[in-house]
Formats: sequence, C-alpha cells, structure tokens
Amino acid sequence: MKMEQTESSEMSAYKIQTPGNYPEESIQHVCFDFLYKFCLKHNSVEKEIQKRILAGNRTYFATVSLFRIRLLSRATKILLYKTLIGPIVSYGVEAWTMTKKDEQALLVFEIKLFRRIYGLKYENGEWKSRTNRELEEMRKGENIVKWIKGQRISCLGQLERMEGDRMPKKIFTQEMEGTG
Repeated sequence: MKMEQTESSEMSAYKIQTPGNYPEESIQHVCFDFLYKFCLKHNSVEKEIQKRILAGNRTYFATVSLFRIRLLSRATKILLYKTLIGPIVSYGVEAWTMTKKDEQALLVFEIKLFRRIYGLKYENGEWKSRTNRELEEMRKGENIVKWIKGQRISCLGQLERMEGDRMPKKIFTQEMEGTG
C-alpha cells in the first residue's frame, strides 16, 4: 500500500494506492485540515481535546437551568450529562491518542461537573465540598477516560471481526510505504 499526500488551502487529500487484486486500484480519501495538522504533524490531539472540553463547558452552561432544577434527581442529572454533554466532549474518541495530560484534563472537567451535580454535603453543622475520592465512590469508579478506552477497544474489536475483503480491514492489515 502506498500513500501520497497532496495539499490545498482548505483540505489535505491523500491518495491511497492499493496493489494488485483489489477492485479499485486507487482510493481517494479526503480529510480536513485539523486532522492533518494535529494528528499527522504533531502526533497529538491535545488542542482538539481542549476544544471538546470547551464545547462541553458551553453545553453545560447553556443547559445549566436543567441541572439546577431541584425536582430532578441526581440520576436524572447524570443521565442529562451522559446524553447532552458526554457525546460533545467525546466525539471522535476512537481516533484520539491521549497522553496522561489529556486524560487528566478530561478527568478534571468531569469531576467539576459531577461536583456540581452532587452538590455540597452537610457535615458537623457546616457545608463542605465533596472530595474527589467521594465523587469517585459515588460514581462507582466510572469515568470518561475508562469509557474512552473501552470505546477504542470496541472499535478495534469490530475491525478485527470484519471480513477480510472489506476496505477498512484491508487498510488495517496492510503495511504502509511512504514517499518521502
């Protein structure tokens, strides 16, 4: 398999040439500029993760009125987080290569939201903020980083189970030969 890169001002295009017996001799695959900049040049998606966290913050503050309703149970608020905010933050996680710093940023974001959902605790006549350990126990060890790792493994398992004649499987099993 051979990959050639051509660049334009708005997009980066890659022409993948497959050898031999494949139905199509070449496949045109176009990816957007951010993918080229962050994944190929720097092998980092740190800025993309920061954009996702900011988008999650914007979504939370746009829906903060729902999270402040006292009639809604904590379980309902967690469900709101998982359905409204979680998908925005975790869009495209299957392709992320996360560092410990990225994982920590995601965990800080999630802990901050769960601290708002679970609220303060009344102890010994005064209101106190919940500790990270208490929040972890209340969530039964579930967090966004574990979920992301599970999604990536699930995606890999799906790729492994694919039939050998499908294009994603062919690309996954081929060795790449670069041009420069």
